[in-house]
Amino acid sequence: MDYLIWGGAALSMLGILGLGWCVVLAVRARKSGLPDDQMKARLQQVVAINLGALAISALGLMAVVIGIILG
Repeated sequence: MDYLIWGGAALSMLGILGLGWCVVLAVRARKSGLPDDQMKARLQQVVAINLGALAISALGLMAVVIGIILG
């Protein structure tokens, strides 16, 4: 079950990197000085990416837990 644990850990790290990328995108959007409607549209895109990264990280953590339980 080592492959499940290490694969899940890699998937979790990928999700955490995605969350970090969302922070970078949000800071860039804030510093860009866009009007409110464009800022809202840009941040909605960041929220979508954020939810996807969170889901990937959660799936990775589930894989790690399952690997530990089965191993």
